[in-house]
Amino acid sequence: MKRREFVQNTFLVTGGLLIAGSTFAQNEKKKVPKLTILHTNDTHSNIDPFPSNHAKFPNMGGVSKRFELIQKIREEEEHVLVLDSGDIFQGTPYFNKFGGVLEMKLMTAMGYDAATMGNHDFDGGMDGFLKAQKFADFPFLCANYDFSNTILKDQTQSNLIIKKGKIKVGIFGIGLELNGLVPKDKYGETIYLDPIETANEQAAILKKKGCDLIICLSHLGFEYDSDKISDRVLAQKTKNIHLILGGHTHTFLEKPVEENNLDGQIVLINQVGWGGLQLGRLEFEFDNAIFAKKDVIIVK
Repeated sequence: MKRREFVQNTFLVTGGLLIAGSTFAQNEKKKVPKLTILHTNDTHSNIDPFPSNHAKFPNMGGVSKRFELIQKIREEEEHVLVLDSGDIFQGTPYFNKFGGVLEMKLMTAMGYDAATMGNHDFDGGMDGFLKAQKFADFPFLCANYDFSNTILKDQTQSNLIIKKGKIKVGIFGIGLELNGLVPKDKYGETIYLDPIETANEQAAILKKKGCDLIICLSHLGFEYDSDKISDRVLAQKTKNIHLILGGHTHTFLEKPVEENNLDGQIVLINQVGWGGLQLGRLEFEFDNAIFAKKDVIIVK
């Protein structure tokens, strides 16, 4: 299996401030706790590799290759998180036949730790999602979808805290407005909460609980020409979030984008296209600072 990596800049977070540079070089030989984050978005039921005659992505992608990559990284690294930013469903006959059950089973086998819902994850209706979700051994994080009056009540959660060794990671999910994008009968009485207000609330909760790293799994989209809320806008109008892992716009980023938050601190935003063609990789080292090394792995 071939792979290509884009190794990006290195960063430090000191007291919440992300600083580019080589300041961390003096500590590189010191043994410090490290966390490896792997992530996907908009895989859209692409189970098999793209066909050999595909114009842009011949033989690329596929769950089996992604599984092998994840397993290889797990053998090399002590603490690994695997996350997804939504639109798991819809796009190939596998979804039409199995209704998302196959995708959930495969993500469970790959060891995903958490995911959020994208708009296409409502394509089978809430009853279809619930049926498929029963085969997922990982939680769905949906902080700004209030499912209280639907069959998804208590089936998702707003946030999650995961401990990897001494590292405490807080994760929450934010979705886009469903009205006008998804048929009403697919999401029923779901109440949409303001993404910026909700993100600030969730990040504050996770900070208060002592999380070393706070991650937002977003399906808002990377950026727009309009005033529509995007990941870039979310980063600018919130605080306490270190990393936004996005989806929806199928944006291929060769490296994470930086935005300044309300406190003037840098937030990293990443998205890895669609179809399972890329596996995002970010490595954080924790001492009195957080050091981030960012790769994007092309799944060939």
